[in-house]
Amino acid sequence: MKALLTGSSGFLGAVILNQLKQNGWKVFTLGRRKDSTFRVNLTESFQLNSDQRFTHVIHCAGKAHVRPRTKLEEKDFFTVNVAGTEHLLNALGKTDVLPESFILISSVAVYGRVSGNMISETESLNATDPYGRSKIEEELLVREWCNSKGIRLTILRLPLVVGKDAPGNLKAMVEGITRGRYLNISGGLARKSMVLAADVATLIATPGLQPGTYNLTDRKHPSFAELSQNIAGQLGKKAPANIPHWIAIVAAKLGDILGHKFPVNSK
Repeated sequence: MKALLTGSSGFLGAVILNQLKQNGWKVFTLGRRKDSTFRVNLTESFQLNSDQRFTHVIHCAGKAHVRPRTKLEEKDFFTVNVAGTEHLLNALGKTDVLPESFILISSVAVYGRVSGNMISETESLNATDPYGRSKIEEELLVREWCNSKGIRLTILRLPLVVGKDAPGNLKAMVEGITRGRYLNISGGLARKSMVLAADVATLIATPGLQPGTYNLTDRKHPSFAELSQNIAGQLGKKAPANIPHWIAIVAAKLGDILGHKFPVNSK
């Protein structure tokens, strides 16, 4: 099997690339790095050779793990996640032989939910934040393209992706615990769905992945207290302290006033 993989230099993409190679796939990478098979910037139009042929396209590239502070930064989510995907689809559409399967890495952020249990793939997509809205638009774009071309589409909506050197909120938690600055709120009882990057990669690299839309999780939903205590133990640090909810609210409002000078805010 021959796969075109975007985002191979990212956290999850690198894990997927390694697993595909281990499973004997021939992998072509597409991205801005010099070692990419196809060195392109997805935010700009590009072309692939018309005789390029891939059985699978795995679209892992995208903008995430950034909290926008300006309208321009909000727009970046759509430039990368929507326009970038459209450029990829346009390039693929001009090749002589279309791929058999398209696998899109998406996010549970599309639901716009801050809480909930057993959220179904049929749940309404109500995201209001720039990242979630951009992923909704991306999904619709890819779905329409695949339907029009007769290509099998698999959408993987991921929660928090964990693994060695994970970015985003998990990275911030690890850094906070390392520096002794991480605090649990109200006992850290809130729970978080997550999935191991290696498990996502194994699923993609194993033949037989069926078309459809899937919320992925490892079926274990640790509390923030459990997660932070486990990380602290691995780092040889003390378990994080706890603060009442009202103190967290006051601190967040103070952060809204002070801006970048304060480590937290209500967002």
